[in-house]
Amino acid sequence: MPRKPHAGPSPSASDDDAPELTEAFFERAALYDGPRLVRRGRPPAAAPKRLVTLRLDPAVLDGLRATGPGWQTRANQALRAFLDQRAQPAGAKAPRSATPQHRRG
Repeated sequence: MPRKPHAGPSPSASDDDAPELTEAFFERAALYDGPRLVRRGRPPAAAPKRLVTLRLDPAVLDGLRATGPGWQTRANQALRAFLDQRAQPAGAKAPRSATPQHRRG
């Protein structure tokens, strides 16, 4: 089988086509401290939440979503309050949550 003739450098290898290295380019670049990559952004949570699959009645899910953004957080708070209430001895009041409660009216 005959060889293909060498086509030369690819058109994208031209220096004229290379993007200009601006300050914005370097701001987005990975930052290293010696061999160690320095992570940017939000630090990892001390107690990260776990992803689960949960089957809910359509009316329950629709009702939660209808409360707007943050509905998953409010569902978590409601489940936590339920567990806290069950852990209390009969007749004792459940402690108030340290998390502020947002009510829609």
